[in-house]
Amino acid sequence: MKEYKYKINGNTYKVAVGDIDNNVAQVEVNGIPYKVELDSAKKPVTVVSAPRPSAAPRTETGAKVIAKPAATGTGAQVKAPLPGTVLSVAVKVGDTVKASDTVVVLEAMKMENAIHAGRDGVITAVNVAPGDAVLEGAPLVSIN
Repeated sequence: MKEYKYKINGNTYKVAVGDIDNNVAQVEVNGIPYKVELDSAKKPVTVVSAPRPSAAPRTETGAKVIAKPAATGTGAQVKAPLPGTVLSVAVKVGDTVKASDTVVVLEAMKMENAIHAGRDGVITAVNVAPGDAVLEGAPLVSIN
């Protein structure tokens, strides 16, 4: 038996705790034996299963595919200001845009970045699709 001394409201108690069997403990307080039932409230266990990120696509040689080939459109190109993942493309070929219009939303460092056209014109090529990973300077769209 383990023995403890407690002082409660100025009174000293000598407590001895014996065996615990099926949540019932043999306890002796100042020489008086007690059977103490322990509360066994079980808390629900929450299992969080976060999806694992998928691996970057690779070529036959094993190299990572990060950006698409060079732009095929004519005119000025809107380039990625930083590396990231394309979340959405707000334009399509033939759309007329103003300089302040958002053409692509790029996620970089867990932040969404709206990429603007930068000039007035007509979209001649869209070089990326949602989900594409791009490097800094990769052409996103072409404006003529």
